Parts: sequence; structure tokens; C-alpha cells
Amino acid sequence: MKRWDRGDRGDRVDGARGTSHTGLVLPRRDGHTLLITYSVPRATRKGASVTAVLPLDEIKPLIAIPELILDIEKGFRLYSEGLVQVPPVGFLHFDDPPGDVHIKYGAVNHGASYVMKMASAFPENAARGLPVGNGVILVFSCATGVLELVLLDEGWLTDMRTAAAGAVAAKYLAPSAVDQIGIVGSGVQAGLQLELLQHVVECGTCLIWGRNHSRVSALIERLYANPQIREWGIAIRPAQDLDTLLAQCQLIVTTTSATAPLIQAGRVQAGTHITAMGSDDYGKQELEAAVLGAADIVVADSINQCVDHGECAHAIREGRIDRAAIRELGKVIRNPTLGRTDDQQVTVADLTGVAVQDVQIAAMVTRAFREGRT
Repeated sequence: MKRWDRGDRGDRVDGARGTSHTGLVLPRRDGHTLLITYSVPRATRKGASVTAVLPLDEIKPLIAIPELILDIEKGFRLYSEGLVQVPPVGFLHFDDPPGDVHIKYGAVNHGASYVMKMASAFPENAARGLPVGNGVILVFSCATGVLELVLLDEGWLTDMRTAAAGAVAAKYLAPSAVDQIGIVGSGVQAGLQLELLQHVVECGTCLIWGRNHSRVSALIERLYANPQIREWGIAIRPAQDLDTLLAQCQLIVTTTSATAPLIQAGRVQAGTHITAMGSDDYGKQELEAAVLGAADIVVADSINQCVDHGECAHAIREGRIDRAAIRELGKVIRNPTLGRTDDQQVTVADLTGVAVQDVQIAAMVTRAFREGRT
């Protein structure tokens, strides 16, 4: 029978003959402790790679926001140039309790690693005092197939690379002058979108709208507690209603899990840019299909994904747009003239989340970890 020697992360346990067992004790955000044990054959330990397991508190210091935005931008360009392998997204859906799991995986051609990511959302966790989102990223060597890193990020890296994609979309599609930013939603992604937009947009005011007014107030309080937001000096206020937000904001980001349209075409003002983040799965929809039909430019992070389960999918089914009219974000990055050319244009970015984003953010963590950054 194996005996666990209590102590710090990395304690040894006695195991089968010819193996060395290592244990990890990892604290989690939900207050629970995660115990992981794994074994490395003694005969192969010398000179062999050992899988590193990083918990969230060790991952966070390895992410630099300005660099992340540039890496995600580069990833979109590589994707649109056909220089990455990204298979179709895998989905798992559960009804009791409701929840969904997204499985994304891929690699940059001739890169050092390939990545597999699982991210979940279980809405009823909030009532249990647990995080709604969770996840893990596995990093493998492209040379040997060896599992090199286990990133126990609890979904945080997915949140960060998603927010970085919103910043990239705004960089290339927002009008030159943004007086007010509008955030639709009150969850984690709503706050992160604003936090990362400060790196690409100059703006003095933000309006936030959500169905739950107390959650909007709590989000604004959290944002003001962020030193970078305070240094930015942006004024953040709750929107009286969605129509007010649409009338006053030139850059709008939707971050909800809505299954029926929140934004109607007749409410969108000339010159507006909308980044729709929430329609990352079948059945989700934040924008009326006519919004895309009336837009001057529609951009997708992945045309293949967006016509399958994004905002574009609804618009195509209703005959509002044709696939041929959709422009891919990576091509807009490579040739900005494909994006906004006039401050009176209405532009829409449909972002479903592409595995190359996970590859890029995992590569950032891997580089920083190997360089010994903390």
C-alpha cells in the first residue's frame, strides 16, 4: 500500500519497484485541494523530460498582456494563411445540471508543441459557491509526443485569450474615435474585455448593461478595484437600458450566453463596431441576424466555425448574408484595407474562439516557464 508523505508540492511516495512516484498538492479557487500523483520509470529518468504541472497561481505571472495581444493577433494571421492545424471543435452538452464542455486542439506548422484544451461552463455552479468556468490545457512536444506541461488554469487562460481576441478585433475594426465603450454582460469576460481594450483604444467612458443589475454593480466595483483601470481614468457606469448603450457607444462588446437576440438591427447607430463573443456554441445568439445583414463589413475569427455555430450561422440561415461576404480576421490583420475604411461604417466581428489562440497563449506560458520567469 502506498503511503503519502505529507509536505510541500513535489513530495515522493513509495510505489512499484522500478518507478518513482511524485505527488502534487494544489490549492484551487473553490477552496478544495487537488492531489495529483504520477510516476516516472527510474530507468529512463536520467536525461528524460519530466512533465511539469502548473497551477493557476504559477501561470498568472507568466502572462504579459501587451505581448499576449500581439501573439493572438499573430495567431489569427497564421490561421488565415493556412499555417496551422486546427480540427473542428469538440462539444459535450449536459442537461442535468446544465453545462457544456468545449474541446479545442491544434498546432502551428513546424512549431515546437501541439496543444489540447478543455474548457467548461456549468452555470449552476454559482449557486454552489463554485466557479462557473473551468479548464485545463495540455502541451505536448511536436518532436516526441511527450506531454511536457499540464496547465491547470481553471479556465483562466481561455478567458484571457478570448479577451485578447476582442482587443485585436477592436484594434482593426473600431472607429478612429471612440467616446464610449459599451459592454453587454456582467460576467468574468465582460470585465476582461474592458481591461484589455485599454491597450488598443483611447476612451473616457464605459457603459455596462446586464439583465442582473446587482451583478453589473458588482462588476463595476471590481473594475474600479483594478489599479490599471484606475490609472486609465475611464468612467464606468451602468447603462439604464440596452437602447441607451446602443445609442451612445461606438464600440460594443457582447459577452453573454444568450440564446435569443439581444441587439436589434434598427437600434445600431452608424459608425458602430460590435464584437460578439458569446455565440461560441450551437443555439447561442446575441445579435439579430439582420444586424449582420445591415453591416457594411462582417468579420469572423474562423469562417468555418462561424458559419457552423456563430452569429454568422444564424444570418446565413435567414438569408441575410452569404458566406462569400464574410472576411476572416487574420486576412484583415494582414491587409487592413479589408477592414474598416470609414468611420460611418457599421462593422461586426463574430468571434467563436479558435484553437490557435490556445496554442499561442500556451506557447507564451511555456516560454516564460522555461526562461524561469515568475
